[in-house]
Amino acid sequence: MSNESWFVVNKVAEGVTQIAEPLHAENIKSYLVEGDRYVAVIDTGLGVGDFRGLVRECSEREPIVLLTHAHWDHIGGACAFPEVLVHPSEAYAVRRGVPNAMMRTLFGEEAIRPTALPAWFDVNTAAIPGCEPTGALNAGDRIELGGRSLEVLHTPGHSPGGVSLYDRATGILFAGDAINYGGIWLYLPRSDAAAYRATLQRLVEFIETHDVRAIYSAHADVPLEPAHVREARDAYEEIWTGERTPDSHEQFDIGFPERVPSDVFECGRFTFLLGSGRYGAWQSTSA
Repeated sequence: MSNESWFVVNKVAEGVTQIAEPLHAENIKSYLVEGDRYVAVIDTGLGVGDFRGLVRECSEREPIVLLTHAHWDHIGGACAFPEVLVHPSEAYAVRRGVPNAMMRTLFGEEAIRPTALPAWFDVNTAAIPGCEPTGALNAGDRIELGGRSLEVLHTPGHSPGGVSLYDRATGILFAGDAINYGGIWLYLPRSDAAAYRATLQRLVEFIETHDVRAIYSAHADVPLEPAHVREARDAYEEIWTGERTPDSHEQFDIGFPERVPSDVFECGRFTFLLGSGRYGAWQSTSA
């Protein structure tokens, strides 16, 4: 299997290329954004194919890597690039990388058919090497690319260092895992349901005051319509205040000895998965 068989590459706007990996259940999407002088790569995928080689095919310039957060499915190719930026609270995860024991779980039969993997990818030895971030992404930073810039928004909740990046040139908000259609995971050990409530409000306010024309997330169908973020915010408020009750209860395996008990809320286009007892109006709202 070649790079062309693993990755699906599409131009989604002027100077913006989407790099998708649809054969894995995560259906992860990374993005390449070209300015007049510099190129940025937003996230680096699963670590399966030759991500760096594909980026070289898309642009002759050496890119700067901007990680929306440091979960495994976003940092797979990061170590192959000389310049990598991430929010300070998740730099440790980039340094650590992902060991083979975790990769074997992440590429189990529930996530992907073994026949879909490239011949050179051996799940029994695969790992994501760690690397030292060369810089930080903080709220209010602007990544200047020449003729366009990417504005950094801190959008935690799914993870503490989650960021989104706004491209004024196209009106695109690259949201990472801050918002996407389908499942929104808020039951992970470092997820913060209160912080996510603040993030949804921040996104709604940002959309209302900026020319956001489309939202490109890292998962599920894209683009999202900006108006749908308000739907997500309103549904989450009903969960928070207790107006909504869970549609189901699940026990999720995230590689720990015990499964994580979670409440699942089906809210139209969005499904919120929250750790049982870790959300609601009784929680701190100071985030």
